[in-house]
Amino acid sequence: MSVTLSHAELRELFLFADLSDLQLGWIALNADEVEVAADTEIFTEGDDAKCFWVLLSGTVATSRVIGGERVETARTDQVGVYFGAVSFYLPESLEQGYPTSARAVTDVRLLALPVGPFAAAFRDWFPMAVHLLQGMVLGTRRGQAITGQRERLLALGKLSAGLTHELNNPAAAAARATSTLRDRVAGMRHKLAMLAEGKLDTDALLALTGLQEDFADRVAEAPELSPLESSDLEDELGDWLTDHGIGGGWDLAPVFVAAGLRVSDLEKVLVAAGAESLGGAVRWLAYTVETESLLREITDSTNRITALVGAAKQYSQLDRAPYQMIDVHDGLKATLVMFAGKFAASGAGGVKLVKDFDRTLPKIPGYPAELNQVWTNIIDNALAAMAGSGVLTVRTAPDGEWLLVEIGDTGPGIPPEHRKRVFEPFFTTKGVGEGTGLGLDVSWRVVVNRHHGDLTVESQPGDTRFQIRLPLTESP
Repeated sequence: MSVTLSHAELRELFLFADLSDLQLGWIALNADEVEVAADTEIFTEGDDAKCFWVLLSGTVATSRVIGGERVETARTDQVGVYFGAVSFYLPESLEQGYPTSARAVTDVRLLALPVGPFAAAFRDWFPMAVHLLQGMVLGTRRGQAITGQRERLLALGKLSAGLTHELNNPAAAAARATSTLRDRVAGMRHKLAMLAEGKLDTDALLALTGLQEDFADRVAEAPELSPLESSDLEDELGDWLTDHGIGGGWDLAPVFVAAGLRVSDLEKVLVAAGAESLGGAVRWLAYTVETESLLREITDSTNRITALVGAAKQYSQLDRAPYQMIDVHDGLKATLVMFAGKFAASGAGGVKLVKDFDRTLPKIPGYPAELNQVWTNIIDNALAAMAGSGVLTVRTAPDGEWLLVEIGDTGPGIPPEHRKRVFEPFFTTKGVGEGTGLGLDVSWRVVVNRHHGDLTVESQPGDTRFQIRLPLTESP
């Protein structure tokens, strides 16, 4: 219905208190008075944003869908309160629809202004105000984008140091092994020449080369020994070598013990080579065993480097589409690999990692690089909270229509007064220079705004759990 309010009555609404008679006349001519019965939806989140609504009487509640549930964000009976297409002066905001839903709690009477004509009139009445509002809104959006990007760069900076450390360890090990291997191969050639020049016959050489193959194969099957077990076996082998006139037995014994060889194996060498050539044969076989061990160390180191590069590639998603069907476990594993340096560097007690993954979970639609940012922010906070000692638990599970990722720590917990603010931008309890207060804000926007999921926290001393719920199917 058309507006029946007089100019004086319109001026009682705080929005219109200072409008001129001409402007009030435009309001009266273009607005409609609408009556809505109690418990009736006025508009729904995401619907075309057609009206700017002003409450004339009754009670209205606004709500948003968060994590698949309708959450009430405000309830009011204050006359003059406005809602709906409140950014009507920005055409691009109207394209996104109503940002919330509104419901009449009681019978209500509303003033409905059509956003198209109202925006044109508003720009004509208040040109400077429109420019200021546009600048404020657009500036806020740009600021959020920049701070989000900065937070991602900060997280990558945190991880790059750990990744560099993790890459340096196997690279250095491979370099050391290569250098030692060169010496061992040269020594093996020298000993083989000495053996060939000695009194060994063909059968003895064949027997020794057979033992060489057997000893090399035993390296891969060598059992893990405790320090006490190793020490006892080294003493036994050292005594045997000394008894048989072989100098430097205490240097040779650890090589054979590490390869899983015992006194009975050296007895076979004695039988094959004879007492006169035993020393040269033992050292030749020691070079063989050590060479095989060094080759395995180089292989393990290069495999570790390959795995780290693969994890970094998975984490960054540089060669993948930004939006795709993903297995969340791939991103979680890659992120944990990037944090491996922090686990290794933990202090007394260390941080124990517990992975409780449900591998039956399906792939879900999402932005993997952005979700990796979420895992990074939450895991980094958990490690900081535990200060180098505790248990980090990463769990995945089905949760109705959602996929649940839960990241828990055994730190001191989040106080109740902080718990309700942890997702606010720039809120941090860390010291100056230690945190930006943007990590959880960025995480909330990635989960809720980008993936239409939910991010919550439950905390008490010794048990803090961040729960991320992601939809199993693509949102319309």
